[in-house]
Amino acid sequence: MNPDIGQLEALVVEAAREELVPRFARVSFERKTDASPVTEADLAVHARLGEALHERWPEVGFLSEEMTPAEQEALLAISGPLWVLDPLDGTSNFVSGVPHFCLSLAYLCQGEVQLGLVYDPLRQELFRAERGCGASLNGVPLRLAGTAMPLQHGIVMVDFKRLPMHLRRRLAEHPPYASQRNFGAAALDWAWLAAGRGQAYLHGGQKLWDCAAGSLILAEAGGFSSTLEGDAVYKTTAGSRSVVAACSRDVFNEWYAWLTA
Repeated sequence: MNPDIGQLEALVVEAAREELVPRFARVSFERKTDASPVTEADLAVHARLGEALHERWPEVGFLSEEMTPAEQEALLAISGPLWVLDPLDGTSNFVSGVPHFCLSLAYLCQGEVQLGLVYDPLRQELFRAERGCGASLNGVPLRLAGTAMPLQHGIVMVDFKRLPMHLRRRLAEHPPYASQRNFGAAALDWAWLAAGRGQAYLHGGQKLWDCAAGSLILAEAGGFSSTLEGDAVYKTTAGSRSVVAACSRDVFNEWYAWLTA
């Protein structure tokens, strides 16, 4: 039996509104060992949701981006249900005053993501999915069937920073799409693609907390994804994995074929 998704929604929305929004563009940051930024907002949501989730579901483990790599690896090595939290996805946007960031929470059980929530507190948009039950945005079902346009006419979200140089060059010189965007919050990229706000997506390296909730939301909305190597994006590992995704099977096949040609 999955945890009650309504209770999870309330916890996520409350934490984001009370811990993230009041600190938006008003906090300093430090650099972690991997050079990524971390703020008191990241840590506040990490602490708040870690405590709240343990209080309600003490049998479920808790993994967060703000834990050390050793702690994350230890949790992933233990069988059993697990929360995976990114308390603030888009931290660079957050500290720079760019209004594009979110909180992402996934529930893993039996080797699969069962529940996923991505919440954008500034737009008050809550994306959710439950395996086998579909995806929604603020309670309205997300269904991608019939919404896709040809790749050559579409908007594609591409994070160039983590891509191999040869692929960056091809995309810059001969893009197969009409227009490109890079918003800087991976979980929202997945959610926006599920909402039809683009035709395809490419990212060179995401961690589990970047893709767990979002990949389920896209799949339940009817989208498709894989790594550049053709594997499933989601794997219970702390390592980075590439992402190729699209809003329909036809667009995905065309996009993947171009990228791997």
